[in-house]
Amino acid sequence: MICFNYINLLPLNYNFLGEMIQKKAVHIIYIAAIIVFALGITSPIVALISGLLFSVFNLQLKSFSNYSSFILKAAIVILGFNMDLNQVIETSKSGFSITAISVTATLLFGLAFGRLFKLERNVALLISAGTAICGGSAIAAVAPTINAKNHQISFALIVVFVLNALALILFPYLGHLLNMSQEAFGTWSAIAIHDTSSVVGAGAAYGEEALKIATTVKLTRSLWIIPVSLTFALYNKQTDKVQFPWFIALFVLAILTGHFVPNLKTLYNMANYAGHQGMTVALFLIGSGISLKEVKNVGFKSFIQGLLLWILISAGSLLAILSH
Repeated sequence: MICFNYINLLPLNYNFLGEMIQKKAVHIIYIAAIIVFALGITSPIVALISGLLFSVFNLQLKSFSNYSSFILKAAIVILGFNMDLNQVIETSKSGFSITAISVTATLLFGLAFGRLFKLERNVALLISAGTAICGGSAIAAVAPTINAKNHQISFALIVVFVLNALALILFPYLGHLLNMSQEAFGTWSAIAIHDTSSVVGAGAAYGEEALKIATTVKLTRSLWIIPVSLTFALYNKQTDKVQFPWFIALFVLAILTGHFVPNLKTLYNMANYAGHQGMTVALFLIGSGISLKEVKNVGFKSFIQGLLLWILISAGSLLAILSH
């Protein structure tokens, strides 16, 4: 009888052992991919696409992908050490007016599209804020000020992340097709692409100068989180829930350090390399963290709103930059 029961348990033991081996194999493959991207063997675009493929085949590790936001912000901060302060100031000045116009117009059109498609008010607000300012960071900052529910936040994040992935692949191609300069492309990608990750990824794919300009203008655009969040908070009487984007302050501090302590140039060059590789790893983690199941659950109208806003801001800012 004992022998019979043991024999019956053998298939269960083999299944359990097979699952353990499979999980170990996934861990090894995933970590190996991170090491490859950290070494700079491939481009940011390849990293994001690879991450998406890992998600499609369910090879991602959520415990790793959850660190994508922190790694990206750390990479951006250390990239600041190697940036020219005078150029940053000039770029911020030149990009301010078009940023202000694009943020305001996107929010207004987003609310109008939300009413037109009869979306949930909070979903429309979150998609609009994410498109207007800086994708997932803006959504995370605005959500508590409007008492957004988890499913509403998820809907907005998925719309923004999917369009981000598309932008990272499409924008460098369009930039080369239109023969855009490094400066023009950097400004355009910073204005028209939602999330900081895709902005720096597209900038890096286009060129070193485009990356510096895109990062500077993008973080200037990200500062709009504060007035927009405060406006929503005042309207909803939730002023205690406004969040300040501290990593932007650290980025500015890194730029100032690089300017006023110039004798550490070798160290700054090393930091610049580490920042580029950290950014590439973050893009891989972001891609692998996208859930296809959640994408399928997002309403079609939510995608239409996000897509129309994205086309509007992309085309509008491109015309403004090319006619400048």
